[in-house]
Amino acid sequence: MSTVAEQFVQSKGSLASNMDGEKVMMRVETGKYYNLGAIGGRIWDLLEQPQTVNQLVEALTQEYEIGMDECTAQVESFLKQLQSEQLVEAV
Repeated sequence: MSTVAEQFVQSKGSLASNMDGEKVMMRVETGKYYNLGAIGGRIWDLLEQPQTVNQLVEALTQEYEIGMDECTAQVESFLKQLQSEQLVEAV
């Protein structure tokens, strides 16, 4: 997906809020709504500042019971989805 050092950050133009323990957001430009869930919401919060995949995985494996390999695959997949919707960008 990316080089080890590539960092990702939230794109401008989205509004996010917590709702019943999950993160929901809207892309202002398109009017599309997204439910990121609890863990997706945590990733979103971490992406307020530029983060590498490894930094995200390190934070998540410390907070949740998930193995490093599975977490890496899930984070890469999630970032790919966010990029396709222009919600995050590589910096």
